[in-house]
Amino acid sequence: MTTTSSGAAAADTPDATERPDTAAALPPENPDAPPVPGGAPAPPRPAADDRSTRDRLLEKLLGARRLGLGTTARDRMWDLIGTLAVVTIAAVARLWELGRPAKLVFDETYYVKEGWSLASLGYEAAWPEEPNPAFEAGDVSSYKTGEAEYVVHPPVGKWMIALGMRLTGGADDPWKWRIASAVVGILAVLLVIRIARRMFGWTSLGLMAGLLLAVDGEAIVHSRTGLLDQFLMFWVLVAFACLVMDREWGRRRLAERVAHLIDSGSEAVMTYGPRIGFRWWRLAAAVSLGLACGVKWSGLYFVLGFGLLVVFWDLGARRDAGIRRWVEDGALGVLVTALVMLPTIVVVYIATWTGWFVNRMSYMRDWAEVNGQTAPGWFPGWADGVWNAGRSLGEYHKQMWDFHTSLESDHSYDAHPVNWIVQGRPTSFFWEKFTPGQGPCPPGATQDCAVAVTSLGNPALWWLGAATLLVALVLALVKRDWRGSGPLMGVAAGWLPWFQYSWPIAGLLGGVARTIFTFYSIVFAPFLVLTIVYVVAALLDYTENDPPAKRAIGWVAGVVTAVIVGVGVLFYPIWTAMPVPYDYWHGLMWLPSWI
Repeated sequence: MTTTSSGAAAADTPDATERPDTAAALPPENPDAPPVPGGAPAPPRPAADDRSTRDRLLEKLLGARRLGLGTTARDRMWDLIGTLAVVTIAAVARLWELGRPAKLVFDETYYVKEGWSLASLGYEAAWPEEPNPAFEAGDVSSYKTGEAEYVVHPPVGKWMIALGMRLTGGADDPWKWRIASAVVGILAVLLVIRIARRMFGWTSLGLMAGLLLAVDGEAIVHSRTGLLDQFLMFWVLVAFACLVMDREWGRRRLAERVAHLIDSGSEAVMTYGPRIGFRWWRLAAAVSLGLACGVKWSGLYFVLGFGLLVVFWDLGARRDAGIRRWVEDGALGVLVTALVMLPTIVVVYIATWTGWFVNRMSYMRDWAEVNGQTAPGWFPGWADGVWNAGRSLGEYHKQMWDFHTSLESDHSYDAHPVNWIVQGRPTSFFWEKFTPGQGPCPPGATQDCAVAVTSLGNPALWWLGAATLLVALVLALVKRDWRGSGPLMGVAAGWLPWFQYSWPIAGLLGGVARTIFTFYSIVFAPFLVLTIVYVVAALLDYTENDPPAKRAIGWVAGVVTAVIVGVGVLFYPIWTAMPVPYDYWHGLMWLPSWI
């Protein structure tokens, strides 16, 4: 088993050549090495290891740093104060003048109005020609009652936008269109803090991760607009958080049960391990993934990616616990998990269409009956309504699939996925230019003003992330480190599948290169942040026994974070439609492709 110098059990990918002895002690740590502020100190180990079997197993399965996290009053205090500070920064960045601009920007023209008609009628209604000016002026009920709109995305994201509008009293103010996105964006920062702290065993690294997401442009822009991708990101992140919790819960339970068998003199555990009970956190992850798919179908890529993580994490746990036939033993647990999670995801996804089922005015709701698609003879007659509804939904999904796989139109902000990781071609959601004294431009201004909402990630963060991806991949493979595999899988699931819809891969697969945008990258933005922080954690582990080098790593990480925050402050106006001098806006267009 490979371990970090902090004692964390890093191995999670099976290695048939290595079978650790269950009772073996971990490599000794340096008891004199001072911890980086905010990090959980690795407790010194006694010369004679007289700890219980359970404690030794826990250290092998979770790592000394994770077990020491939050055990001191100082660490808990900094965790509380730091979390409140970072979440407050995130909240201010997302809520300040949320109603600006007072217009439907980019695809808000679809999702905000669809959400409002869902909340009002129970289905997405069609709207008259050019409805936006009236909607923006407060006439939010000009939809065509009795006529459904053809929509190409499932309803969860639109229901969440609708919930925000309902809870704030209507759709008569732009901030009400966006409040759900803002709240979800703030919660995402909180989730990243908790995930990173638990994964890396450092309070300071958890706060660093949260702060990086708090000042990212993609995260801020999507938190201030009513688009679907924000909600896809949120439910994917919730699912990942549940799996991280499940990993820890499962290893704690496994340590307890294996220790009990060893202490009782049973040798059976060395061949096959004990069952550890129902995995409630995995059920919660499955529900979250079902909701993610209920926002956009691209949530399916995370079902596959996270499923692979569960396989490797389970096999690694069984091996690290000293179970000889850990491959077979872990495979059985994976099979049980699949039998629980996959049907749950399907059931939750279908349940997200409940409004479509119960409202006969929904688009294509009666397609089967209108087109004479009767149930087969073996189907019970009393359930013909169920067949008709299911057949209609199936045909609707076929049309949606055809739309998504054949969408081919020229768009000025179409961006090849290879550019996403460096934000090479950001999407302009909104842009206006005013002369002095016009619109928001101050009367005394000496030059034109610009107002922009540009879905551009924080350049310092994304360029650093692109540089660290390869480093993180090498570290995760060489060290077989689960802390790297999780974030990297999140990036891969949110990014790599889109290459199949772009040139030249689309042509090789017999398809078309469809229109895709850089702003889709918001779904893996939190995982890119976690990847950066993972590299910092790995460097801190590597310098565990070299205090000067460890302090240097801490200082460098602090300076880099400060630079990213500074860049975020610089770009904040063009993420949030603040009126700025035209030259200021133009000066931030560092690359020609950003215009």
